[in-house]
Amino acid sequence: MTITKVYVVYYSLYGHVGTLAHEVKRGANSVQGVEATLWQVPETLSSVILQKMKAPPKAIDVAEIQPERLLEADGFLFGIPSRFGVMAAQFKAFFDASHELWATQALAGKPAGIFWSTGFHGGGQELTALTAITQLAHHGMIFVPLGYTFGNEMFEMSEVKGGSAYGAGTYAADGSREPTELELQQAFYHGKYVAEITKKLKGQSN
Repeated sequence: MTITKVYVVYYSLYGHVGTLAHEVKRGANSVQGVEATLWQVPETLSSVILQKMKAPPKAIDVAEIQPERLLEADGFLFGIPSRFGVMAAQFKAFFDASHELWATQALAGKPAGIFWSTGFHGGGQELTALTAITQLAHHGMIFVPLGYTFGNEMFEMSEVKGGSAYGAGTYAADGSREPTELELQQAFYHGKYVAEITKKLKGQSN
């Protein structure tokens, strides 16, 4: 059986996006013939700044990725925390370092989904995804939105739930709020959904 490789590439300062990323990976791996791998983008802040921000240590079981490794994957899910309504600078720096891939359009035609974490409702739940799409467009990648395929859970109003038609998401509040069970279910589904589309597209290109 041909293996479809999905890379779940994320940045997480306080762990919220990291938690979603693990569920996204589980969802992707639930698709037969798909092999999903977790990666972290490199940190750009100094250890002194991270200490002052009281950031926990990075996950030691998830390797850092350099842009050239994106060539190995058939599809992607990018996990991006919001900073002032748009993607965190660490993730922007990662895309900025992908110039050689852009120059050859090496990633063109590969599908990609986006998931995220924001502090509150006005923190960029949709704007983070919308502004990140520009990175995909310049590489020629195919943005795969979640749409309303998650079903009735997309219309949940009895509890706070991150995410939207653009992808899975969570709220961190002041940092103390953890992703809820419903948000984790949505992340799992998102990973599965993008993996299924990636597998289908790869099969059509063979």
